[in-house]
Amino acid sequence: MKKINGAVLVPLFCAGLLSLQSCNRTDQMEPPIAEKKPRELTIHGDTRMDPYYWLRERNDPEVIAYLEAENAYREAVMKESKPLEDKLYEEMVGRIKQEDASVPYRENGYYYYVRYEEGKEYPIYCRKKGSLEAAEEIMADVNEMAKGYDYFQVSGISVSPDSRYAAMGIDTVSRRKYSIYVKDLETGEMLPDAIPVTTGRAAWANDSRTLFYTKKDDQTLRSSAIFRHGLGTDASGDVLVYEETDDTFGTYVTKSKSKKYMIIGSSSTLTTEYRVLSADTPEGQFRVIHARERGLEYSVDHFGDHFYIVTNLDAVNFRLMKTPVDRTGKEHWEEVIGHRDDVFLEGIELFNDYLVAEERKEGLIRLRVIRWDGGSEHYVDMGEEVYTAGISVNPEFETDLLRYSYSSLTTPVSTFDYHMGNREKTLLKQQEVLGDFDPSNYEARRLYATADDGKQIPMSIVYRKGLELNGNNPTLLYGYGSYGITMDPGFNASRLSLLDRGFVFALAHIRGSQVYGRSWYEDGKLLNKMNTFTDFIACAEHLIQAAYTGPEHLYAMGGSAGGLLMGTVVNLRPDLFHGVIAAVPFVDVVTTMLDEDIPLTTSEYDEWGNPNEEESYRYMLSYSPYDNVKAQEYPHMLVTTGLHDSQVQYWEPAKWVAKLRDMKTDDNLVLLYCNMDTGHGGASGRFERFRETAMEYAFLLKLAGT
Repeated sequence: MKKINGAVLVPLFCAGLLSLQSCNRTDQMEPPIAEKKPRELTIHGDTRMDPYYWLRERNDPEVIAYLEAENAYREAVMKESKPLEDKLYEEMVGRIKQEDASVPYRENGYYYYVRYEEGKEYPIYCRKKGSLEAAEEIMADVNEMAKGYDYFQVSGISVSPDSRYAAMGIDTVSRRKYSIYVKDLETGEMLPDAIPVTTGRAAWANDSRTLFYTKKDDQTLRSSAIFRHGLGTDASGDVLVYEETDDTFGTYVTKSKSKKYMIIGSSSTLTTEYRVLSADTPEGQFRVIHARERGLEYSVDHFGDHFYIVTNLDAVNFRLMKTPVDRTGKEHWEEVIGHRDDVFLEGIELFNDYLVAEERKEGLIRLRVIRWDGGSEHYVDMGEEVYTAGISVNPEFETDLLRYSYSSLTTPVSTFDYHMGNREKTLLKQQEVLGDFDPSNYEARRLYATADDGKQIPMSIVYRKGLELNGNNPTLLYGYGSYGITMDPGFNASRLSLLDRGFVFALAHIRGSQVYGRSWYEDGKLLNKMNTFTDFIACAEHLIQAAYTGPEHLYAMGGSAGGLLMGTVVNLRPDLFHGVIAAVPFVDVVTTMLDEDIPLTTSEYDEWGNPNEEESYRYMLSYSPYDNVKAQEYPHMLVTTGLHDSQVQYWEPAKWVAKLRDMKTDDNLVLLYCNMDTGHGGASGRFERFRETAMEYAFLLKLAGT
């Protein structure tokens, strides 16, 4: 017997209901049927049966065979759509400028940028010394590094203050367990330093010989400890600097924009705490800015004689404070930007003469420019009704230029330099979309649906001009709604393949995000989580009532926590949708949140609830998709996952699909695609990732008959 937080799992029987040979009879398009090997889960006096618990055994040949049978079945069912899938892939890749480069940014006397070469999957990280006309130095050609690997990811390239060394994290499995390596940029050689099981990011002290990095727990993948590493030494001798003993918190290390402080952050869903150390004395002791208090969130940066702190202290939508570098407790915090009920302060950027605040009002990002000398302040004019924007890379203080990014549902991603003094902006680069793309062919709007409690739920929609409101337009409604993450209405070139075939795309800004500030998030988490699902349903109903579409033409999609959204919505209102795509979906909420041995569980009690507490358990059980599958009709469904997923383990969608097939009362498709080489983020290659997008779109178009 195995106990999970006091819950007892008891194997009841193992019945060979169907051989794997018959699972592979894809010539007749028969779906695989997973054996039922029920286990009993008892907690709070409740007993639940899990017939597919055995699918958790990642290394069991029977599990691998079952997943491969699911892949073979999907291929067989979608065989007639394979030419369309290939065409969609070619369309998506064909819109990409293959010889391309990012806008360089200047730091410490070098210009840094990333470029791509034609036909190659991976980026090349480069720099030039002194000017853009200087000779190019290649810091990392990931195409060369990735040879021989099915998956290869480089993360967190960080250059030493003396500009000689580059630390980088490398993941070859897609489990987000990075090993940190260091390259000598003068000789081009990789040093023997190799630091396993990290987040992939390192921060340099000012001596250019000392690295701070975050170690992950090998089992749960929680970012649990900060170590100090001396260049050229064996990682086994690295010094533990800070250990986060509270398993509901994760930790990380970074460096202030001023380069004067190393900063250790610890965070849970509701609480943060920061420690700082002079970057000139890496062997010194970190000191706490302000000791953690449950519910108190703050972030820290440094400028001049003060730390600047964005915090929710007596401010649900956050405000900006400052405090002297030698007196950092909250009793010394002095207000710089006050709290406003209708404005959410998302972040700041500090310059010698200006403070820039990234704010959100009425669902849209605004960039507020404030002079330190008390002169006039203003907002950057964005020029569109529905858009997204954000502060970009601004590593230097001594400049009047603010670099920011901008995009909308019809405007490709654009990078601007904005002169904060004369208010002139210069477009440095706009994503080039090859082919016959013309933004004037498309229209974007903001709609509002009325939720069950009367709240107005915004939706951003885009479609090709000339749309008739006749209720017959194929429409894809996308949603997420968790962790306070706001899905902003940005451009997506791949989406053109749907829009040009008559689809409407709608993005539902449901509760659980922070589109309307912090309260919008609080109303969509913990014991308010059901609002997320009913908001999405309200958006679907509004699209139907407004004659954009009808139930036989409406499709829904969400990934990860958005996959939870999909799973709950199809249990509640399967009649609203003709088809649903659930990508890497978090659908086995209760069983997962009872298991402290897998990633994310303990750190997310404040997001979903702790099922060891009966009230939270009952509430989570009321919406958990896997636990609420019932004998009813369901839409056509495509469910995707990755064998090495570290965020949502592959067995959640696999179990869910098996249970759906067993219980549903219709003949609609339920397809499972398991990428056997990747994890939560899918393929690592620049073009390869679009193969899954093409597969998803082919599924939608097959159902739409387009």
